[in-house]
Parts: sequence; structure tokens; C-alpha cells
Amino acid sequence: MSVHHPKLRSVRDRARQVILFEVGGLALITPPFAWLSGVPMGDSVGLLAVAALIAALWNAVYNTAFDWIEGRITGRTADRRPFRMRALHALGFEGGLLLMTLPVIMAWTGMGWVDALIADLGLATAYVIYAFAFNLGYDRVFPIEAPATEGLVRAK
Repeated sequence: MSVHHPKLRSVRDRARQVILFEVGGLALITPPFAWLSGVPMGDSVGLLAVAALIAALWNAVYNTAFDWIEGRITGRTADRRPFRMRALHALGFEGGLLLMTLPVIMAWTGMGWVDALIADLGLATAYVIYAFAFNLGYDRVFPIEAPATEGLVRAK
């Protein structure tokens, strides 16, 4: 019995995805974060740039692992991910990132853990919504190309 393992995104495609995601996130989320948190814009840009670097590394690892596991379980490529799985994907990403960024926010801003947690949860909420929309759009604009052999009927 042959098991179908769907094609994953190339390293170049994954790099493009991560860069576009992080640049877009910084542009969209830094101004409201600075305004709502009271952290000066310059400090907010620096903090969110560091958080973006952490997120970029996490993004590459998490998305590759998630796509690989999902592909092995379901046999589909990430660009064919249904709504519920997209929501689970986005929440899992942000939950893991929250654990990594909370100490950074506390150290960078001098906030106590409760205020830093509230700020980080606000960022996570904004990024969950953004991640869902971004990845849906990315998958539509940059679909994963099917291997040349896909679609051929295999003899049993």
C-alpha cells in the first residue's frame, strides 16, 4: 500500500512567506500597540522587531512541522487546509509564540508580568486574526505546485 505524502513549500517559498508575513505584521500592528500600551513608538518598533525575529524563526519551524504532520495525517497540501484546521494552525502558532515573547516584553518594557501578559495577549489576538487572513491570502496567491506525477492514475 502506497502512502501519499503531499508536496511541501520550497525553502525559497517558505522564506518569502515568512518575510512578507513579518513585514506586514510590523506595519499593521506596531502603531496600535504603541498607542494602546503607552510604550513610546521607538521602543515599540524595537520590541516588535525583536518579537518579529523570534516569530520569524518560530514561523519557519512551526509551519514546516505543522504542514509535514498535517500532510502525513490527511494527505493534503497546506494550501488546501480547511477553515477549522486554519483556525487551529493560527491558534497553535500564537500560543507557542506567546510563551517565547512574554519574557521579552517584560524585560524590554519593564512591565510586570500581568501587564506584559495583557499586552502579549493583545498582540497574540491581533496576530491570530492577521495570521489567518495572511495565510489564506498567501495560499491563494502562491499555491503549492502539484508534482508532475499527481493526477496520474496508478495501477493497483
